[in-house]
Amino acid sequence: MGATVLTPRPDLHLNAWNYKTMGCNTMDRYLSASDKFDLQQNYRRFLKYQEQFTLSNDALKEARASRVWIAALVMLLFALASDFFLGASAALFGLYFYRVALAWYHCTQAEEGCEQTERWFAGKGLKFQGRILYYRDDEMLERAIDPFDDALYQ
Repeated sequence: MGATVLTPRPDLHLNAWNYKTMGCNTMDRYLSASDKFDLQQNYRRFLKYQEQFTLSNDALKEARASRVWIAALVMLLFALASDFFLGASAALFGLYFYRVALAWYHCTQAEEGCEQTERWFAGKGLKFQGRILYYRDDEMLERAIDPFDDALYQ
């Protein structure tokens, strides 16, 4: 039997498989020089948001792991005999929930910033895998993009 030759249909969107089978080189792709400044700034912004998310997520875990609520519960048992212990218990519960709520707020702010910059990069045909930038159609993650490489822009 004869060998079957796979040829891509012209009405299909070009993906990485089509580039390779058509003999095109994915290394010849460039980004717009007018987007260079915005791309670099948003890359820095994404890394900043990602670092903030990591730190605030750690702070949230630490706030939830705090055992202040146990002391507040013990003081609540003594609150039957004294208004002072009732006030101290309420203050400790307030402190615990304030720390958890504040850490949660910072965590969601950083997460929203990451998502916003990821959407911006998706609009440019790029995606993040961890802290590394790739073209959206680079499914094998073979070619990382360095936004500070001048050879990438045309």
